[in-house]
Amino acid sequence: MYIYNVTINIDDNLHKEWLTWIETHVSDVLNTGKFTSAKLTEVLVDEDMGGKTYSVQYTANTREDLDAYYKEDADRLRVEGLKKFGDKMLAFRTELLLIKEFYPTNISN
Repeated sequence: MYIYNVTINIDDNLHKEWLTWIETHVSDVLNTGKFTSAKLTEVLVDEDMGGKTYSVQYTANTREDLDAYYKEDADRLRVEGLKKFGDKMLAFRTELLLIKEFYPTNISN
């Protein structure tokens, strides 16, 4: 499984508008059929540059799905955010390969 992580810093004055917009954007990305799920999280650090930082983690089953997203959809979908938020939004992307998931084996309360 592959995780396509997009970390975004958005200007304080626009982050509420961005949060509304990102829900539609994530749906658009998922509707490409290349990903099986997505998680939106807030990064809990204070940035020197200010603003609020968020992470969207998209899950893809295969490398081929991720490569197809880059080839067929990524540029078109990225432009939308740039047009709307311009230099008030900074994004960087990373790819993660899931090696193994761990779960608790003995939970006692």
